[in-house]
Amino acid sequence: MIQNKTDLPSASRLVVKVGSSSITGERAHQLDGLVDALSAAHAAGQEIVVVSSGAIATGMPQLELGDRALDLATQQAAAAVGQNLLMRRYQDVFDRHTVTAGQVLLTVGDVENEPHRSNAQRTIERLLGLKVVPIVNENDTVATQEIRFGDNDRLAALVAELVGADALILLSDVDAIYTAPPSHEGATPIDVVEPDDGLEWVTLESAVVNTVGTGGAVTKVSAARLATQSGIPALVTGTEHVHQALSGQGPGTWFRAVH
Repeated sequence: MIQNKTDLPSASRLVVKVGSSSITGERAHQLDGLVDALSAAHAAGQEIVVVSSGAIATGMPQLELGDRALDLATQQAAAAVGQNLLMRRYQDVFDRHTVTAGQVLLTVGDVENEPHRSNAQRTIERLLGLKVVPIVNENDTVATQEIRFGDNDRLAALVAELVGADALILLSDVDAIYTAPPSHEGATPIDVVEPDDGLEWVTLESAVVNTVGTGGAVTKVSAARLATQSGIPALVTGTEHVHQALSGQGPGTWFRAVH
């Protein structure tokens, strides 16, 4: 049982979620460091499942769509183009470590309803058994709502429960959950959130982060809570700190699991 952040190196199976704004655009370079850290954990014997956003944001420049707001059909088209490019980027970096990645596209129905749930679970388990790193993303090309999972935060929590992960790591552009938006005077990072802490004293922002990300502190906290209710602890930290996080160190907010 993983009790604290410092226990993460001993976890057998981890789900690591990264959002669009952390690995596309001006932060595209962070994907290299992310994959390097994941590959090191993989080499140490940990099973890693990645939940990655970024298909739409990757496809938009390829289609010369700029960064303007898109209708649903155009978002789906951008995802169809971007998913292929995003997976190629991941595999190019994983190749440096002789690691194979596998693509798994899911919808809310796949995760919450049988028999699709069992099929998804079986596929991911087999990939892990073959020493493949599954990269899960929402199947944006067929999804019918513009905002389904909150930049895949909720999807990551559902996947963590689906595969029986020892812990969930939610990577963000911010290094922790703060008592107020980090730009506000007096905002301080929260180290640990207990299962019975309602966080009523915390002011969270829920606005769209930017043109490619729809997450934020609210969706991170909600996803962490969802995981902890299933007995899975969660860490919210910055993408640039992923190597430290996997080593049980660095900044971040730790959500203790319900036992």
